[in-house]
Amino acid sequence: MAEAAATDRPTREQWVDLRRAQGRATPADWRETSVLLGYQAEIVRQCELNDVVVVEKSRRTGATWGAAADAVLRSASPRSDGGMDTLYMGTSHDMAKEFIDAAANWARLFEKAVVGAGDIIFDDGSEKGVQALKIDFASGFSIVALSSKPRSLRGRQGFAVLDEAAFVDNLAELIKAAMAFLIWGGKVLIISTHNGADNPFNLLITDIRAGRLRYGIVRFDLDDALRDGLFERICLINAHKHGEWTPEKEADWREKLISDYGDGADEELYCIPSQGSGAWLPGPLIEARMVDAPVLRLGFPDSFTMEPEHRRKAEVARWIEEELLPVMRSTLDPALQTGFGMDIGRYRDLTVMCPMQITRIMRRIVPFLVELSKVPFQQQEQIRDAMVGGLPRFIGGRTDATGIGASLAESGTQKFGASMVGVKFSTEFYRIEMPPVKAAFEDDSIGIPRDAEVGADLRTFKIVKGIATLPALRTGAAAGGTRHGDAGIAIVLAYSATRMPFVPYSYQAVTSAGPATADGPRGFGADDEPAGGGMLPRLRGRMF
Repeated sequence: MAEAAATDRPTREQWVDLRRAQGRATPADWRETSVLLGYQAEIVRQCELNDVVVVEKSRRTGATWGAAADAVLRSASPRSDGGMDTLYMGTSHDMAKEFIDAAANWARLFEKAVVGAGDIIFDDGSEKGVQALKIDFASGFSIVALSSKPRSLRGRQGFAVLDEAAFVDNLAELIKAAMAFLIWGGKVLIISTHNGADNPFNLLITDIRAGRLRYGIVRFDLDDALRDGLFERICLINAHKHGEWTPEKEADWREKLISDYGDGADEELYCIPSQGSGAWLPGPLIEARMVDAPVLRLGFPDSFTMEPEHRRKAEVARWIEEELLPVMRSTLDPALQTGFGMDIGRYRDLTVMCPMQITRIMRRIVPFLVELSKVPFQQQEQIRDAMVGGLPRFIGGRTDATGIGASLAESGTQKFGASMVGVKFSTEFYRIEMPPVKAAFEDDSIGIPRDAEVGADLRTFKIVKGIATLPALRTGAAAGGTRHGDAGIAIVLAYSATRMPFVPYSYQAVTSAGPATADGPRGFGADDEPAGGGMLPRLRGRMF
């Protein structure tokens, strides 16, 4: 049974234990440490993999420092190696100066030839222009940093870096202007801390997680940054103040920082947009996605658990033969791919099994649901095996593996392979998996059974600290016992299963060029680089 996500942060003592067990994330000797911390390097990697990357971050963790490294690599490289101009836009002239200073430091570190630097008047289409800072490289490209005005991007080309995007006056217009950079091979990097749940920056992230936008995303909060060595780097830079790093010093520094931010710590340090509370799905939207599909319900008295095993098996086998299999034959389309989700309960809550088929127009349909009340685990397994074994074109399933569900989740993986995944519910699970489901309801790309209790389960989800999650509240079930969003969780798990990547296997004969080796196909050496990927790989060893 899925419990509410644990959003409480580690205490000071817990943090000391965590960091002592982890040990240092970076070498104590500055001559041996990489120049970028893990999350900073991830920004550079994502910019290599994606044309648009969005970074939601904790305050003052050095995301802009990592972006400046990427900017120097691009603007100091020739066009044939991916070189392009960089246009940085922050919310103030001070931010522009900070970015230019960071870029200048990277240029010195990378030994890139700078042919000019200084203040300029940037032509943004207005009569007077705007004050900007610029670095010119021998490659012929430049880094220009200025304050954020959408018209400044019009007619430009290259690598756009939009910093603290949640705090600009008109983010939607700024992003719209930046997207033109992509036409001729440019890139867009959007970085910010949060500024409210309804801010366009948070809505952009929600659309990415919902699958509406295929952009890269990087997220790191204060604790993520500390695990990657943020305070170790602070001690290195400010040794006169902090001395040598220890887990205890880091825990004290962390506690003071959280205390200083007070009520703003969630948003400023932990990437949780403020004012994010209330219902996840409104009732009318849930009802609009309901279709005529049966809900099979099976329950037993407490005494059934003590019946002999052969009687329990026979009773459930009869129910499978007379109730379940006829519904499966009448509702499942044998031509469609099918996923499966299972939320597990036993004594208080229900077990719900949810098949989900993907139609030819990519709509997810729940052809029927099975709800079990006080059914022994052996018989739950018996019903699950009969159902999953009969699902056409089965592509995988997800099973609640939290608490009492662990055993059934394990047996599912043993019987149906790695495509049947056990899920332990966490804040990260809800953060990643809930937006796509909400998008499916909003876009009319899901159909669920028309049933009052199924609808009530979906209305149980609430937005807590900006994340759709399942609170501890339980409601009575018509068949007895209680419900804790059981059908809703099963639907979420099934939807997640239909989004899991699956790869068809094929056989390719050995060619005359000779067989593949441990280092890759014959004729492709370890030092070879794919087309268009020459810039970053050659410098990666110096940065990470």
